[in-house]
Amino acid sequence: MRTHDIVEDVPTVTEDEPVAAAVRLMARTRLPGLIVVDERSVPTSVLPGTQVLRMTVPRAHQAQPSLVRTIDESHADLFWEELGDRTVGECLPQRPERMGVIALDATLLEAAALMARVRSPLLAVVGADGRLVGGVVLERLLGALARAYPEG
Repeated sequence: MRTHDIVEDVPTVTEDEPVAAAVRLMARTRLPGLIVVDERSVPTSVLPGTQVLRMTVPRAHQAQPSLVRTIDESHADLFWEELGDRTVGECLPQRPERMGVIALDATLLEAAALMARVRSPLLAVVGADGRLVGGVVLERLLGALARAYPEG
């Protein structure tokens, strides 16, 4: 099997979009991450859901977990409002991590190896022109691998 056998249409975001909208999109689609594309639909980043959470949770609360315990439940849900007008681009790491981008004709082993290496449950799949074709999601990759190698 090849990635073209398991590629899915996935919604994307751009660096100019509000972070709050990107988080809502991920929640609504139940994707394990987001693919950030430029104006030509070329992937620039693949953000796992945990990275998206890092964009939304205030840095002070990530650095000092004991601070989180000092906030009562009614106020704990309000951290979302602190996003304000921040864009996805403003929240991307200054030094981008390795990106999970794979060719449409890659094997499932190549996809699995890349997913493991970049620690992302979502890969961007690109065509020969470098433009996004879709995504490979961990759940679908594991399902395809399980079907390809059934129990004896």
